[in-house]
Amino acid sequence: MSDCCAGACSSEKPPIDPKYRRVLAVALLVNAGMFAVELTGGWTAGSVSLLADAVDFFGDAANYGITLFVLALAPVWRSRTALVKGITMGAYGVFVLTTAIWHLAASTMPEASTMGAIGFLALIANGLVAILLFTYRNGDANTRSVWLCTRNDAIGNVAVMLAALGVFGTGSGWPDIMVASIMGILGMTAARSVIAQARRELKAESGSAVAVRKTSAIELKRH
Repeated sequence: MSDCCAGACSSEKPPIDPKYRRVLAVALLVNAGMFAVELTGGWTAGSVSLLADAVDFFGDAANYGITLFVLALAPVWRSRTALVKGITMGAYGVFVLTTAIWHLAASTMPEASTMGAIGFLALIANGLVAILLFTYRNGDANTRSVWLCTRNDAIGNVAVMLAALGVFGTGSGWPDIMVASIMGILGMTAARSVIAQARRELKAESGSAVAVRKTSAIELKRH
């Protein structure tokens, strides 16, 4: 392990934590199931915040699946994957904001009871996943992106329930649109964080790779 202190081992495959792999598998199944539930409920209730959350669940399911795939790959590939996921998270944020504007123009009136019930179910699902992932929240960019997605989801679920109360209390679709907009901004903020960390890791790994090649070249000349 001492040979890796200067980054010379950056191209080696990292050890795989079996527990983390199992956690990701559970998270994948939970998010895929909730995507189907919220997509159906969002269309039925006419809620942009539920539809936004459904798309987020789909993105997270893909996120967990990709993370499972790259666990055994070299760190450089994990960082590249995190960069792609960060860009995807940003695109999700833009999609949500655009959808919110469309619903605002259409003066959509969502169904508060459906929003509240599904929002509560989604909160339970994301709370479970967040508890499982909490230990791994400070890993590399790839691992951090998984944690950030789950954290934002739990916040989004609480917001959806608050929006449901707002819609019920005011008889207006404004609370739903406001919450969807906040969720979109959260997605874009998390994307910025993940992209920045992934770029730093890629830069560091590139520098380490150059150093290794120079060292190897010097050793070859000596022999």
